[in-house]
Amino acid sequence: MDRLSNTVRPYAWGSTTAIPALLGTAPTGEPQAEMWMGAHPGAPSRIARPKSTTDTNGTTATAHTTAPTERPLTDVIAADPEGELGAATVARFGPRLPFLLKLLAAGSPLSLQVHPDLDQARKGYADEEARGIPIDAPHRTYKDANHKPELICALTPFDGLCGFRRPTEAADVMEALGVDSLMPYVDLLRAHPEEAALREVLTAILGADPAEMADTVAEAAAACERLGGAHAPYARIAHNYPGDPGVLAAMLLNYVQLQPGEALFLGAGVPHAYLDGLGVEIMANSDNVLRCGLTPKHIDVPELLRVVRFEATEPGVLRPEASPSGEERYETPVDEFALSRYTLASGAAPAELTAPTPQILLCTAGTVRVGELDLTPGQSVYVPAAEAVEATGSGTLFRATVAARTV
Repeated sequence: MDRLSNTVRPYAWGSTTAIPALLGTAPTGEPQAEMWMGAHPGAPSRIARPKSTTDTNGTTATAHTTAPTERPLTDVIAADPEGELGAATVARFGPRLPFLLKLLAAGSPLSLQVHPDLDQARKGYADEEARGIPIDAPHRTYKDANHKPELICALTPFDGLCGFRRPTEAADVMEALGVDSLMPYVDLLRAHPEEAALREVLTAILGADPAEMADTVAEAAAACERLGGAHAPYARIAHNYPGDPGVLAAMLLNYVQLQPGEALFLGAGVPHAYLDGLGVEIMANSDNVLRCGLTPKHIDVPELLRVVRFEATEPGVLRPEASPSGEERYETPVDEFALSRYTLASGAAPAELTAPTPQILLCTAGTVRVGELDLTPGQSVYVPAAEAVEATGSGTLFRATVAARTV
């Protein structure tokens, strides 16, 4: 196993204090939004592992081992995919780590977004490749051919938006603001069947004249500030995104407050946004995001409307399911990843973590010993497939791996 050195991404919405507080380091004053753990090519974790080489001289082969130097996890996996990931993982997902683990610290709202399913991602990526759209073009929608289901587990109280609420509930939220220009949306939400109502209102919000919409959002934001209570989250969103039509789109969604240990699963087509808090996030290793507000970035409205699932749903808060081994699992229908949690106590029997799949183990509280490595909050290790590993100590350890049903 290998201790990971990880990159912290300084996105503007990130908290300036949450990740430093977990790591026990001094804040820099700059936002620290996400710490990435895994083999994403944009910011792969690094490990210090000796590198073996072989020189051949006639019939004689001589093996050499270099001193440990930091190497990207992407390079380590590429050099021996089956040895690192296991044959079953490579057969199912190819020679790459299929998941990415993060610490996510939201200090202000993220963009309102949705992710495609696997078929949509493959078709969308192939289409944009065929049309010659550069992968880094601002108007490019599909960065790869993979889907991006994700799970966020709260480490602190965590606020977010997840899935459409019932149209009549959204109508009540808007009508209470007393803004005349919102009344056509209120009428649509009450007059049409559920799917048609949500589709028509979101389409109208995103397609409206920007100047007129900015005025409507400003009036709505002032009313939210005045009313407070259930409208307070939208006042906070509007403060960060003045005039953005996503403020109104946010009112169509369920507002969710997670307590530590609770989680949300975001499947394909489910609109969502994280608003505030610190959590552990795991996702399929993809960059495919379709935005629908709260962002200055490109919004591909026609493609968005094809991807979004216009159905009212309950937020579906997940709580871990305990097992006799002490592992608490967050059950999801995803093949690329599985997330679980161990709460370890001093003097207790070691937690046996050996698995036929690659793992990343992250400490979030206390001190945990994994093999011969001591982990404190925010520290993590990478464990290749089938490598024997157990954990002891007093603290909390999150385990990220590939879903067992795929091996």
